[in-house]
Amino acid sequence: MARDDLWSFFHPSSVAVIGASDSAGKLGHEILKNLIEGGFPGALYPINPKAEKILGLTCFKNVKDIPDQVDMAVVIIPARMVPQAVRDCGEKGVKGAVIVTGGFSEAGPEGAKLQEELVRAASNYDIRLVGPNCQGVNNPHHPMCASWPLLTRKGRVAVISQSGTVGAAMMDWFSVEELGVSSFVSLGNRADIDEVDLIEYFEGDPNTKVIAVYIEGIKDPQRFRNVLSTLSKPLVVLKSGRTPGGRVAAESHTKSLAGADAIYASLFWRHGVCRAETIEEFFDFAKGFAYLKPPSGNRILYITTSGGSAILATDAAEQEGLSVSALPEELAAQLEGVIPPHAIRSNPLDLTGDANAKMFQEVIQRARPYYDTLGIIFGDPILDASEVVTPEANELVIFLGGAEVERAERMKMHQRGIPVFPTPERGVKALAQLIPPKRKARKAQTTYPVASGRVQLGLYEGLQFLESKGFDCIISSFADSPGKAVHLAHRMGFPVSLKVDSPDILHKSDCGGVRLNILSALELRSAYTQMMERVRSHHPQARIPGVVVSAMASPGLELILGMNRDPQFGPVIIFGLGGVTVEVLRDVSMRLLPLTRDDALEMINEIKGAPLLKGFRGRRPVDQEALVDGLLKIARIAEEHEDIVEIDLNPVLAYAEGMVVVDSRILKA
Repeated sequence: MARDDLWSFFHPSSVAVIGASDSAGKLGHEILKNLIEGGFPGALYPINPKAEKILGLTCFKNVKDIPDQVDMAVVIIPARMVPQAVRDCGEKGVKGAVIVTGGFSEAGPEGAKLQEELVRAASNYDIRLVGPNCQGVNNPHHPMCASWPLLTRKGRVAVISQSGTVGAAMMDWFSVEELGVSSFVSLGNRADIDEVDLIEYFEGDPNTKVIAVYIEGIKDPQRFRNVLSTLSKPLVVLKSGRTPGGRVAAESHTKSLAGADAIYASLFWRHGVCRAETIEEFFDFAKGFAYLKPPSGNRILYITTSGGSAILATDAAEQEGLSVSALPEELAAQLEGVIPPHAIRSNPLDLTGDANAKMFQEVIQRARPYYDTLGIIFGDPILDASEVVTPEANELVIFLGGAEVERAERMKMHQRGIPVFPTPERGVKALAQLIPPKRKARKAQTTYPVASGRVQLGLYEGLQFLESKGFDCIISSFADSPGKAVHLAHRMGFPVSLKVDSPDILHKSDCGGVRLNILSALELRSAYTQMMERVRSHHPQARIPGVVVSAMASPGLELILGMNRDPQFGPVIIFGLGGVTVEVLRDVSMRLLPLTRDDALEMINEIKGAPLLKGFRGRRPVDQEALVDGLLKIARIAEEHEDIVEIDLNPVLAYAEGMVVVDSRILKA
């Protein structure tokens, strides 16, 4: 949607600075100076009743005294005088006013009344307002810097910010990197013009490719939703006030209603808005959308001189859903004679310290057809690196460790419109924002200890072992026939559970080896027969001596207690939420030995699900001392039985008094 009513803020033919000053350091001086030194092509009119000239320009006592037309005014005078200055602008025919002055709604009830008066004054004369309490407007493409600091580099990103400092930081970073911005607007209190007005304007601005918005709250939620549903350009949002404390701080900053963060997250997801979590991500994501070529898929090849950086890049890629796919044999053959003989033909492709710009170039040319993106990591002072990368190509350029050469080459790349990222993590994360979720792989999780043992104790044997070490285990018995299983169930009392008992099957539930809540002898016989058939079909070679019949435990909180013997660090004690979802949620804590009682208590309280342990929705808190004792018992087993490499007690049912082990897996070396 075109916003012609905002044209005067970005393409004025004349600007009046109301509150211009001849005192260096004052905003009235700095903004006028920036307009002059920034090369504003139109007429400038300083307004100051006490000065004849400022910075060589003739001063006027009032905007109404200017003989020519004035398109825009920048107002930098005490708050109490601003409404009258806006009325004067209205009588002069000024179309837009940027109110830099603070002391309005952000300053309390009196300021809020003054802001209402300001809005009425502007409305009576059809003047559009930016601010008050803002850092101004900058359009390098006009050029016009009615803000500070002076930044003139033209770019592709429009920065809209409810915080002047956050916006200025973005401006500064884009300027330092020679990438520039298309425009910058500091919204301040949003007495009139808000984020939706500006998003609509920049949607139609030919100089803007990406819109980046810092918000603390939305002034008009329905209009915001409407503009998101029709927006065609990438929108990157940094939304603060995510936590309860942050929300209070946001609402006191510019008196914006911060709103529930979960609703914003849902809204952004629905409309494909790219959400940044930090100012650094805000910059990186906007930079990526503006200058990176959107990949057609998620396959990436790393070409590097730094093995360590390539490992970090691989971690980052897999955590973001990118595929570091194997090097095709055909491409490996093409690299013969191009890369050193001692360079390993794999992905990442480490060219070693022998690499130079020419080698990078030849590898890039050969590899381009095989991957959606080439991750080019210059990990040394590579002279002429800027000559071997290409604007708008399927390349992600990362440069680190190159000292003065890096700084010079990076600047050359930016001047050609090639974005360079300072670390693998930042570059990969920015690239990942350009790939639709459907094209990404499942995000890899961090690695967890993996058992190296292959000798598993049978379930019944394992439960007996645990009981000998002081654990309370569910009442269980071994049965090698349906009849014996029925006999045991009658002695225990129905309902019972039935679990296959085999030293060769690690995951019983995956092959139909677990049945719960069996209510009768007839059902038990049928369950036994069906279980044996299913398990044998899944594991025809497995030894299956029988089953374990167990009493059904009373409902409790399902937890996992365990140990894994890492080959480097030794025993690792594990605690977390249990059940069948443990491998998916991985809400666990870990500690190396030795384990103290305080360590165990910290483990219990640091998982995300810890509130469930303390009583939730009227439930009684679980017995944390019993859990601590359980973890200490596992630690003692790990110290006393070096042949045991894994203990997996899952689930352990925790109660207000005590806990009980329902299932276990114990592996030996």
